[in-house]
Amino acid sequence: MRLPRIDQKAETMTLTTPVTSFAGQPDPTAHKIRRNVLDLAALPRFPLATLPTPLQRARRLEHALGDRSPRIYLKRDDLTGLAFGGNKARKLEYLVADGLANGASCLVTEGAAQSNHARTTAAAANLAGLHAHLILDARNGATIAGNLLLDHLLGADVEIVETADEPAGAMARATDDLRARGESPYLIPTGGSVPLGAVGYVAAVAEIQSQLLSLEEAPQRLYHATGSLGTQAGLVIGARALAAPFAIHGVAVSHGVEAMIATGVALANATARLLGVAATFVEDDLRINGDFVGERYGVPTPEGVAAIQLLARTESVFLDPVYSSKAMAALIADIRLGAIDPGTSVLFLHSGGGPSLFAHGDRLLR
Repeated sequence: MRLPRIDQKAETMTLTTPVTSFAGQPDPTAHKIRRNVLDLAALPRFPLATLPTPLQRARRLEHALGDRSPRIYLKRDDLTGLAFGGNKARKLEYLVADGLANGASCLVTEGAAQSNHARTTAAAANLAGLHAHLILDARNGATIAGNLLLDHLLGADVEIVETADEPAGAMARATDDLRARGESPYLIPTGGSVPLGAVGYVAAVAEIQSQLLSLEEAPQRLYHATGSLGTQAGLVIGARALAAPFAIHGVAVSHGVEAMIATGVALANATARLLGVAATFVEDDLRINGDFVGERYGVPTPEGVAAIQLLARTESVFLDPVYSSKAMAALIADIRLGAIDPGTSVLFLHSGGGPSLFAHGDRLLR
């Protein structure tokens, strides 16, 4: 049953760019930075996320990692608030606003059966008075648990296909069927990873910058899980446009790093053009570590499971087995190898995904 649409107008976001540098001195580039991100404030945004998300020091984790540990800050985008949170809420704020502006009656997207993006899209559709049609592949099974259970509870139409190669064709068929029934479908590609979706993480960098200034911290690195590249493209653009002190370190959740980098470069450049950011990105601008994927996408790794257990038992923070656990495993490995100066600080973007824990059962206790 579709509920009536609530008259909730899209908002615009105004970024407040700090006018001082991390050394506390006037920043002569502040005017240029403001001009670079000016177009972001003009983009319609449908409010979905609870922002800003917390930036928390992980002192107990630092203690567990010993003398080699830098100061570790967790950017808690698992707490964005929409249907168990996660990074997709930031992207969907711009995508849903665009869908509504174009007269959409339903949102159509695809992913794996345990897709965080699909679950969040279904939730966003409900809040916008729209319908959701999800095409999900069963490459790692399709047991009704975790995100897939939530998709059904949210009332989405769920179509299961057998392999990861099928969703594109299924999306085209579903779009044709919906139009034949008088619907106006709005298609959202995997992960919301298109320029308009990536904008959400350009804005997130401004939020992080403000929090870091209040803490008087200038971390050298930001670690995060990367898959469809929308989050990383937005972070890379935001870091450059806002002169962030940290480099973006993506940790791949699927194989094929060279292809991922090429996709990320194209997406970053398209997003920059959308925002009017006077910058060009090349392959060297996207750092992606492919050493922590494991067997394949969606399959937990021993290092990732160890990271899940460590964060749960030190910080009472739950990582997920597909994305954030693999990124945290990379951060922990770099700390233990001495790749990060223990006298500095580091950021970890927790992108959410908690519901998928419940689809993996006792494998996470081994």
